[in-house]
Amino acid sequence: MPHILVCSVFDAFEYCMDHYAPFGLEEFAERKDRYAVISIQDSHTGGFGIRFCESASCTGALTLLFDDIIRPVDGAVFFSAEHADRIIDFALAHQDADTILVHCYAGESRSRAVGGFLEKLFGAERSRYLDTGSPNEAILRTLNEQWVLRSDHL
Repeated sequence: MPHILVCSVFDAFEYCMDHYAPFGLEEFAERKDRYAVISIQDSHTGGFGIRFCESASCTGALTLLFDDIIRPVDGAVFFSAEHADRIIDFALAHQDADTILVHCYAGESRSRAVGGFLEKLFGAERSRYLDTGSPNEAILRTLNEQWVLRSDHL
């Protein structure tokens, strides 16, 4: 089971940079784990201006644009079944990574819902991300619904 790490966009950038070292000096990188990134960004700003991509340490990056809302709002992107399916597909494809890093702007609502769902998906009895803070309930509900739909077809 990969370690699930939920954080803000700023902490996600720092986490990724902790893996960086100039060519030939990789042993001096602060972090050595292999990770995958689920980058949740705001649709109304067109993202945060940060793009995560594969590297020697990063096995994959999924960027999704949706807003931190609990019901549809004109002009905003509401979390959809398609978003949920893309997250589930990505997580299952990268379950061999040491860490799955999930971030949104603050690391408090959207990413907590996704991170908590992933902890449960990978077999955790409890989720520190669902037991604390304020995970977005609409996102968590949609993820769970999509997983149940898939499970019915397995």
